[in-house]
Amino acid sequence: MDEMSRKGKLVVIDGTDGSGKKTQTKLLLSRLRERGYDTFALSFPQYGEKSAGLVEDYLNGKYGQPGEVNPYAASLFYALDRFDLSAKIRAALDEGKIIVTDRYVTANAGHQGGKIKDLEERKKFISWMYNVEYEILRIPRPDLVVILHVPAEVGQKLVLKKQQRLYLEGNKTQDLHEADLAHLKAAEESYLWLAEQFPKEHKVVECVQGGRLFSREAIQEKLWQAIFPTLQDFAAVKSDKP
Repeated sequence: MDEMSRKGKLVVIDGTDGSGKKTQTKLLLSRLRERGYDTFALSFPQYGEKSAGLVEDYLNGKYGQPGEVNPYAASLFYALDRFDLSAKIRAALDEGKIIVTDRYVTANAGHQGGKIKDLEERKKFISWMYNVEYEILRIPRPDLVVILHVPAEVGQKLVLKKQQRLYLEGNKTQDLHEADLAHLKAAEESYLWLAEQFPKEHKVVECVQGGRLFSREAIQEKLWQAIFPTLQDFAAVKSDKP
């Protein structure tokens, strides 16, 4: 399905660890439904599903520390998990739904792209990644990606407040990425770099000011203002107010 012929929209909520992606995705979906939009919710990785098995092994350290796992290889773990749902995504778009997903291809650009310090090499990686996901695997391209930005040091502390995740083995409270501050800083830099490289497709929402996290309501309002222009063709029918 060509992006130009879509009846629906695909909006991605991505960003640095601890930025509240899951919470903001839920709030956004609720807001859309209240306004009469037909929505479809997704979250990646699909923890607990067969398609996310390699991702879970990777995040539990089976293949080594983050820096020891080639970014091209690690990206394939996540890409195949998205491929598992790609047919459903295309069908939902064809039905005119607004899909909101908690994380997507951008997460590879952040976490795996951050492993590549040479920016020219990183550009090559991003190009390869987009070709694999969007062309070879035919995973639908998003209409807009919103990157929630929380500085790595703040984000790592916020992650510790999360409830135990089922995909973590033993008594771990952090996965391989979350426990590695250097990795989180590199991912943060790569996310922001990506938004600078592709400003039309990526909008950054700052979630922290002066070291303090904005309220979830304030972040949601900033998020809504970022995505509303993308929904204008739907908004003319469903609502005339942002």
